[in-house]
Amino acid sequence: MSAKVYIVLVNWNGWADSIECLESVFRQHYDDYRVVLCDNASADGSLERLADWASGRVPFRPPADSPLRRLSDPPLPKPIDFARLDRASAERAELATDPPLLLVDTGDNLGFAGGNNVGLRHARARGDADYVWLLNNDTVVEPDCLANMVRRLEREPRPASCGSRVLFYDDPKIVQALGGSRFNRWTAIASQSLGRFLPDETPVDPTAYERRLDYIVGCSWLLPGRYLDEVGLMDERYFLYYEEIDWVLEARGRYALCYADDARLYHKEGRSVGTPTGERTSTLRSDFYIFRNKLRITRKHFPLGLPSVYLSSIVQALRRARRGQWDKCWLILAVLLGKRRVKAL
Repeated sequence: MSAKVYIVLVNWNGWADSIECLESVFRQHYDDYRVVLCDNASADGSLERLADWASGRVPFRPPADSPLRRLSDPPLPKPIDFARLDRASAERAELATDPPLLLVDTGDNLGFAGGNNVGLRHARARGDADYVWLLNNDTVVEPDCLANMVRRLEREPRPASCGSRVLFYDDPKIVQALGGSRFNRWTAIASQSLGRFLPDETPVDPTAYERRLDYIVGCSWLLPGRYLDEVGLMDERYFLYYEEIDWVLEARGRYALCYADDARLYHKEGRSVGTPTGERTSTLRSDFYIFRNKLRITRKHFPLGLPSVYLSSIVQALRRARRGQWDKCWLILAVLLGKRRVKAL
């Protein structure tokens, strides 16, 4: 008998990505899972479109240029049984049935942590979650991804959570992350993800990469259900960025970090919020949350590192000035001077 897994996704104005993701998720070679998709007050009619997809009223067509059509095409048979709940009902698990898909209207844009927490509260209220899998809605997954992550955790003698091999959606033969990344407490910089830009066929030692993990990237993270009771939920004050690092730091000494090298998925990376990548510079929105949350996580966990984090952040502001990005420079300096909200982001 398989352990029961709740798969939690957050959608924000990304119904097309979510549908492609769900088409791959519901092909998992795994017996017992439920999907909880939490919509953060999308303005693009996401919940209606997702309901139409699950009902079979609107056919699914994978992107014409997708290099990964095999993971979502041909379309799954419809209808897929689903329910719709508001946030309060979902968090109390007020369901008369047990459908494979639950669509939740969170009622507001709660950010990454807040949106996921709604799904996590639902799983905890159901009382039967052996594991929860945080999965970004802009991913597509191999059919054995979940089974391989569960298998990795079940052979780990220590309490632990688990990451997977993440590849670029647009370039599926290139690694985006081998489980997670490093974190420098003195600069509050989350360094380039482990294995980033490695060709997929490059031989790696999974155990060696696992030892280097400081945190697991939030786009694919499998946790034991008891983690929610023993560590608590994600800190919603972060809204975007650093919440997964904070969650790992909260679990220090209690939960190890594992990596399932044979659990594979493909990630579009940062399309909705403008996360900086090697090909895309940061947006004002991403810079605001990144630099605000550097200070938040440092104050919370490494207060002795505040002077060096301030200095590192000033250096990064000056670099943006040298590139002529004065709006970003002034924004970072304003955050360092205590600004906690910025209009029109």
